[in-house]
Amino acid sequence: MKNIPFEKVRLGQSDLRVTPICLGTMTFGEQVDEPTSHAVLSRSLERGIDFIDTAEMYSVPTRQETYSVTESIIGRWFAANPGARQKLTLATKVAGPSRGMPWVREGTGMAAADIVASCNASLKRMQTDVIDLYQIHWPERNTPLFGQIYFDPTKERTQTSIHEQLEALGGLVKEGKVRYIGLSNETPYGVHEFVRLAEQHSLPRIATVQNVYSLISRALENGLDETMHRLDVSLLAYSPLAFGLLTGKYDESGTEGPDAPKGRISGYESVRKQRWGRPDALRASRAYNRLARDNGMTPTQLALAFCYTKWQVASTIIGVTTVAQLEEDLDAWGTTLSPEVLAEIDKIRWDIRDPAM
Repeated sequence: MKNIPFEKVRLGQSDLRVTPICLGTMTFGEQVDEPTSHAVLSRSLERGIDFIDTAEMYSVPTRQETYSVTESIIGRWFAANPGARQKLTLATKVAGPSRGMPWVREGTGMAAADIVASCNASLKRMQTDVIDLYQIHWPERNTPLFGQIYFDPTKERTQTSIHEQLEALGGLVKEGKVRYIGLSNETPYGVHEFVRLAEQHSLPRIATVQNVYSLISRALENGLDETMHRLDVSLLAYSPLAFGLLTGKYDESGTEGPDAPKGRISGYESVRKQRWGRPDALRASRAYNRLARDNGMTPTQLALAFCYTKWQVASTIIGVTTVAQLEEDLDAWGTTLSPEVLAEIDKIRWDIRDPAM
């Protein structure tokens, strides 16, 4: 396994400089047991990855029984590996409104007090004094999220303004509990408002937005990329392998039935009901996976190279269930895509568009 000489990337206007690959941890505590999670964390650090991302809501698929387990697993790894915390940029997220998860918090909103309480709980679970990048997992306001494609103004239930959210986050920064802030699952409007209000009221400026981005989910290129570029906000791209669809594992069997290989989509009905389970998502993935093989690459190499080399992406968040998968994802770094392959990718997108947006 080769050691990768990563060139660090700066996140937004912050002084955070991180590797262009980030280890995502949402599988820890559900699909991945604690010993394996610790092995993945240790090997990732050995391979040079200095950026990990988690969330109070994890693991995924979310359940009351596993809520916040991932952060606790990370905290115990820090305790068992003295010095590891100082080598890493640690990112986590405060959950937005509960979206049918009453175990996250009471009520339907995300008040300033909720942000503070969640941050304090995350610090305790992860056995650390500071979170380097603290992100809002999804907007408090009504937005089309997680596969929804239309904004419906009649669903507005906002209880806490963006200004109030920024003031709460600013208080955490002032106390030294958080270094920088970011967003996740955001829209161009949200990014603009968070930046505008921060600058207007001398509050912390967002450094990043963590949104889905992959071969089968490129909606970010329809305006959000320009917004982030012009406002100097960095993209953290999540689900680059589309929950396994872009690894090729489901090409023959599909995602359901006794012959489907083990994975998040095949193993959890709740995931199949989301954007990843759409028939067109599988159809598009099969087309991209075939393109990869026709050009001497594995599907994983093509899908990750797409994210690793796009100007829009500052750091790509990879999620794994084994050390072997980690090695494969890291070894894909350095794969280049020819102009001809990129043209074929755009042809497929023109035909199927973004089935898992």
